[in-house]
Amino acid sequence: MIELIYILNRFREENSKNFASVLSLEKVILSTASEFQTIQVIETTQFGKTLVMDGKTQSAAFDEYVYHETLVQPAMLCMHPYLPKTVFIGGGGELATVREVLRHSCVEKVIMVDLDEVAVNICIEHLPEWNAGYANDPRLEIIYGDAKAFLETYESTFDVIILDVCDPIEAGPAYVIYTQEFYTFAASKLNPNGVLVTQSGACSLYNFKECFTAIHKTLAKSFDKVYGYNVNIPSFVGIWGFNIAFKNAESDNCKRFDKLDEETIDQFIETRLGKDTMKFYDGVTHRRLFALSKPIRKGLEQENRIITVDNPVFMY
Repeated sequence: MIELIYILNRFREENSKNFASVLSLEKVILSTASEFQTIQVIETTQFGKTLVMDGKTQSAAFDEYVYHETLVQPAMLCMHPYLPKTVFIGGGGELATVREVLRHSCVEKVIMVDLDEVAVNICIEHLPEWNAGYANDPRLEIIYGDAKAFLETYESTFDVIILDVCDPIEAGPAYVIYTQEFYTFAASKLNPNGVLVTQSGACSLYNFKECFTAIHKTLAKSFDKVYGYNVNIPSFVGIWGFNIAFKNAESDNCKRFDKLDEETIDQFIETRLGKDTMKFYDGVTHRRLFALSKPIRKGLEQENRIITVDNPVFMY
């Protein structure tokens, strides 16, 4: 793998069958493989230190906070004034998702289940800025194994479930996490007012139909209410999608969610986390995240695919 993507001090990443990005490469810090995937930590001129798995950028120093604040904070804060105490994270190997969750002092327990212990240890050693010390927080329990299998044997429920697993690619281990079967079971592991949020793949105009709209449609079969949202992540070479799903559409937090104004979001943040504690997410940003463009809104309306184990949907 390494010789295929690093050529003449350049990092080349294929974003689709017809489109690739090329970045100037400063150095390769680490190149190895686990049982599950190839893993590189590199440094590019444009985006700094970067985690690459199976040839795909997973996280870069330049903008990892954009991805992780966007994934975590709407779900954690939408429950206000109810305080989420128990959180499950599927995936999240960089531990930056853990960082964002554990900023909330109300959280009493976080269980993170990641398949790849080698990858997690690499992130702890080579990307310590990502976890910002929260890797040693006593509220965190890390389990190495299959997230689906863990939930199936875990007896308690959670306030928030966050899915930060790898993209649903055909050769990858994570595609079952994006199926109706899994979402229906995950809903049963949430408390009555609980929410689930998942990264949902590329969401630019040229590729939002790959899996973003199908994930949204599939979640809607298992949850009362689902909102799609997206954000620009330069190191991903485009827009990235997310979906947040509410178990109970009649809950106060769900009814209020799409009507939250900038001032209310900022007040939630200040009350829970303090003023100016985040680099990206605030009230104005929240409104932008959920203001999907017209083509994407139409794509959501027209989508009819339901992802199942027998009928998976893969992204490039």
